[in-house]
Amino acid sequence: MRLIHAAAFALCLLTAAPVGSYAGDPRSDVSAAYAAFDAAYNKGDPKAVTALYLQNAKVLPPTHEVASGPAAIEKVFAGFYANGVTDHKLQLIDAGGDDKVLYGTANWSAKGKDKDGKPASFSGIATHVFERQADRSLKLRLHTFN
Repeated sequence: MRLIHAAAFALCLLTAAPVGSYAGDPRSDVSAAYAAFDAAYNKGDPKAVTALYLQNAKVLPPTHEVASGPAAIEKVFAGFYANGVTDHKLQLIDAGGDDKVLYGTANWSAKGKDKDGKPASFSGIATHVFERQADRSLKLRLHTFN
């Protein structure tokens, strides 16, 4: 009889709390990922930024040149640094998803120089698709911005 009660209790636990669920609050998780991205970008190190992406990630910048994989993504960010783009900031608009795939939309801003070399501010909208890793961190699979 004890075995039946124990099995019934275990079954109740399994149906009440799915095993392996990492679901959190998408807004908090994406906001934390955005803070990590800004911190990495503002170090001025393209390798630190590239480390935030999956190996098979894609970046779709306004130039319409799709960057696939670490080497191409690192090249995109090295180009921003070479052009003096600094002070990057992502401000969350919306976030959602599930325990494995999350998305975020953000207003972005940065400082740099215009075509004449004068100080300028840049801004736009970005969309990000993240995959949750085994350690619960988020890595970027897709990043597009204007």
